[in-house]
Amino acid sequence: MPTMSLPRRVFLAPALAVALGLGGCAPLITQSPGQGLSPVNAISQGEDKHLMLFGHDVVSYFTQGRHQMGQPAIKSVHKGVSFWFASAQHKALFDAAPEKYIPQFGGYCANGLAYAIPWGGDADTWRIVDGKLYIFGGKSSKEAFELDLAGNLKLAHQYWDSEVKDANAFFQRTKRTTYNKVPHYKTGAELAKMVEAAKK
Repeated sequence: MPTMSLPRRVFLAPALAVALGLGGCAPLITQSPGQGLSPVNAISQGEDKHLMLFGHDVVSYFTQGRHQMGQPAIKSVHKGVSFWFASAQHKALFDAAPEKYIPQFGGYCANGLAYAIPWGGDADTWRIVDGKLYIFGGKSSKEAFELDLAGNLKLAHQYWDSEVKDANAFFQRTKRTTYNKVPHYKTGAELAKMVEAAKK
């Protein structure tokens, strides 16, 4: 088996580390577009480097009462974030008043934000409260949040405004899940027990 010369190995090792590092940092960049709308629950797809909610149409929640996939051919870019729509009418509604349709907390799970954690957010689990769209990480997250809707909304907005908005989502969730949990932190198992108890 041929061996690689030392100078070539010395050059390739740092290049490989940089390539791996950049690949691992992709979510950090995708979810932090800046321009006043960060962090966001976004993915990179084709030319859309910050695609909100996996391409779901944020206007459909309001006009049709359901989640619906948008089309890449019908889109708007607002503050560096791409939004796909199911129809030209939805795009026009969004363009006239984007702040009305943008999900709260950048489209992250509202229940996570009650713990200062920007994480998750499934387009098919949602609720509109006082004309604002909230996304959840699944049925159990939504049910846990609704145990104290007013209290959790207050906490989520407080944490978003005081420390999550304009922060890097990865670093924020690492801080709040690893070494600096909020005083009222509860695990997923604890929340599930609370939800089950409330159903009895």
